[in-house]
This record gives sequence, C-alpha cells and structure tokens, in this order.
Amino acid sequence: MNKIRQILRGHFEGRGTKQLSQITGVARNTVKSYLRRFKETTLTHQEVELLSDEALSETILGPPAPQQQSKRQEILSALLPKISKELRRKCMTQQLLWEDYIAKHPQGYRPSQFKAYLSEYLNRRSLTMHFEHKAGDKVFINYAGKPLYITDPETGEHLPEQVFVGVLGCSQYTYLEATLSQKKEDFTESCRRMLEYYGGVPRAIVPDNLKSAVQKGSRFSPILNETYESFAEHYGTAILPTRPRQPREKSLVEGAVKLVYQRIYIHLQNKVFFSLEGLNEALKPLLASYNERALRGEESRREQFDQLERESLQALPALPYQLMQVKISTVMKNTHICLAEDKHYYSVPHQFIGKKVKVLYNNDRVEIFYRYHRIAQHKRDRRKHKYTTSADHLAASQRYVSSWNYDYFVCEGNKISSEVGDYMAALMETKPHAEQGYKSCAGILHLAKKAGTSRLIQACRRAAEYGIYTYPIIQDILSKNLDALSPAEEQPEDNALTPHHHNIRGKEYYS
Repeated sequence: MNKIRQILRGHFEGRGTKQLSQITGVARNTVKSYLRRFKETTLTHQEVELLSDEALSETILGPPAPQQQSKRQEILSALLPKISKELRRKCMTQQLLWEDYIAKHPQGYRPSQFKAYLSEYLNRRSLTMHFEHKAGDKVFINYAGKPLYITDPETGEHLPEQVFVGVLGCSQYTYLEATLSQKKEDFTESCRRMLEYYGGVPRAIVPDNLKSAVQKGSRFSPILNETYESFAEHYGTAILPTRPRQPREKSLVEGAVKLVYQRIYIHLQNKVFFSLEGLNEALKPLLASYNERALRGEESRREQFDQLERESLQALPALPYQLMQVKISTVMKNTHICLAEDKHYYSVPHQFIGKKVKVLYNNDRVEIFYRYHRIAQHKRDRRKHKYTTSADHLAASQRYVSSWNYDYFVCEGNKISSEVGDYMAALMETKPHAEQGYKSCAGILHLAKKAGTSRLIQACRRAAEYGIYTYPIIQDILSKNLDALSPAEEQPEDNALTPHHHNIRGKEYYS
C-alpha cells in the first residue's frame, strides 16, 4: 500500500509513469494499470489520503478473488478429519491412508499432494497459544518418564524410583525428588514436600490425569480423587487437571523434565545408591545448581522466584497435611463402628445405627462421615477390643446406664438426703461386684419417684438401724408402711399374751 500511495502522490505532483517506476521500483506497466484504475474511480487527492489501506487496496486492486476448490479438493477436505483421526492409530502411516483413499477415489491426488494437504490440515489443528503466567498463580507437576535407580545391598537388584517434578509458572522455579511410586500416598506426600520447599501455596496445582489425582478425566468437568481433593482443601488451593492427552497444557513441566535429563540425570551416571534417602540427598545440590543457573543470560530461576513469586504465594497452614486412609463401615446396634486395622471400636451418634458411614483415619485421629457431613471425631486408639465412646453419641437410656458408678449414686443419694447417700454407699460396699450395687441403688432411686423422697429417707434410716443394706428391705419397709412407725411402736410388748389357737398345744402337752 505504501508504494501505491507513493505512485498516486507522484501522479498528483505531475510525475510521469517512467519516473514513478524508477522511484518506487514498480514495473512501468504496473504503474500504468494502477493509474488507469485510479482514474476510473474519479477520486480526488484529498479523498485518497483519507482512505484506509484496506479501502485503497479494494479501490485500486479490486476485491480479492474467492478461492475456488476443485471437486477432488472438496472431496479430500471432507475426508481430512476422519483421515487425521485414523492417523493416531498405532502403526498407521500416511502412505497406508493414501492407498485407502486412492482405492476409493481413483481420480484423487497423488501421494505427494495428498500428504501436503494432510500436513496443512494437521498444522492448522495444532495451533499453540502463549500464556503469561501470573506470579503465585499455578504450579505444574508431572513425573519424569525415565526413572532413577537404587541398588538392593543384599541382592544387587536395581530398583526403579519415580522422579516427581514441579515447576512454578511465573519464575519456573523447580522442585525435584525421587519417590517409591506414583501411588496416592507417595504422590500426595511429594506435593506436600513441594509446597514446603516453596514456602507457600500457589492458587492452583496443575497435574495430568494420573489416578492418584483424578478419578475420572474429562475435558470439561474432571472428577478428582477424594484424598487429593481433601489435600487441596487443607492448603486452600485448587486442582486444575489438564485435558486428557493434552501435554501442551503443562508444557512448562514437560520442558523442565527434558532439562532435568540433561542437567541432573547426567551427573548421576555411574553412581550407585543403596537407599531412597541417599538418592534424594544427591539430588538436592544438583537441584540447587539447576535453579541457580541463569535463564538466557538473565536472572536465574531462584532470583526470579525471590523477586517475583515468593511474596505472591499464599501462606502454608499451621499444620502440614496428613494423609487419611478411607474405609466404609456400618454402625452397629451399640452405636459403634469397628476400625478393623486396630480392632478398636469408636462411637457414632445413635441416630446413625445401621447406616453405612465413611471412616477417614491417620496416625492421630479418626473422622467419621455420613453423606459428606462429619458426624464424629476421635483420637486414634490402637488398643485391641477396646471402646472409645463419647457420651454425646449415646441415647438417653444409654447415657443413664453409662454414667453409673460409685460416685454417681452417692451424689444422687445426697441430693435427696445425706442419709440416703450414706445408705447407698454402704450398700455398694457390701456387694461382691460393682454392678450388683449399681442396680440396687438405681432401684432405690426409682422408689423415690413412687413413694416420695420423705418416705425414702425414713426407710433408709430404718434399714440402717436394722443393719441391713439391700434393695428388698427398703421395698418391704415402704410396702408395709413401717417407715411411718416409731421404733417404740414397732417393738412387741413383753406381757403380750399368746393368742388362743387350736393348733397350739400348750405347755401341758409336754409335761
């Protein structure tokens, strides 16, 4: 457009076509064609200056000619999506696809043109996009494809160890460690140590779709592994899995893995390690050197991290995450569930008897959930065949029975009267087994509701005078109203005559 504008300006200044061709380097005939098209528009110099490049191009050169596709090109264009999908299959080649295509369309393109159109289509589909990563926003994690090895000191066997890699998006500050496996326990602990290494928590963690993080992959709504989801909740971060089979979405860590091979693995060649701890100790100085290395002659990863990203990370929680084991259990009729690993029983609110609950536990605590709501929490107890019970979980009748003990009944008796309390204390001391005394005391307290507290006090006083400490004696005194008699009235008269009765023989019978 600049040359066209120069030609038009020179034309308005009175320059000829030969001179304009020499000034602009455009062929003379081309200059003539431009000027001829301009004269057909009847535009003035001022109007030309106001036109945009697009408008001037369409005015002088005309609208772009629509691209016409031949019939065989239309046929191939319609087949390209299916052909590109077939190309992903194992052992499939472009040559085999062309042979299948030409067999169905004999008038189609030859191999070179077919492959050119296919490559053009694949390149259009494999477009990439540059992202500007914000400080403290994301950390990308992955496992290296090549393992490192430790040697069994007894057998000499080489045991492969997985290599966990994490990269912060903004500074590319890298974390690296060797682990036994990619299982849920090792994966979660690696993520915890990575956050502690960074000294903070980014707003999101980006893994791929490994089972330790994602239960079911999806392009739009992946389902996270429950343990990893609780890990993210503990640290106040989000999990953003990549789409399945889309490594470009975590290209930073994919590139970091390649650099780890070149700059860390190479220094471990011909070295023998007999433990995982020894291998990780050897990795620490190599990782530090890797992060200190300048990027493209500028700041190192560590310097960028200190300047840009360290302050942008969220603070670590006060306590580190502890991995919880998961178990499904049914609440028994005694309102407890059994943790089979320890053979120990933990109480659950009595409303959940017969329900299936989820038990999460670690070395310190046991948490019990029903429909995603926590209904009980206990300190873990590894004593076999023992019970950990919270009084709040029991029904009213269970709480009453569970509260029975010596002090309870003495206290309840003293609430009525000190005489009742003393009587029940003496009663429990006479029994060979504690529960015998508890049941008798419970019966005596029940009599207070039936006969009244004043009568019970008198009955306990009378029974104590007899020196008899049982539930039946109290019941007998109350039923015969002996509590209403004074001691004098209860004693028989010495001069009372024996009543006459035909079954009494008398003293004469024995003389």
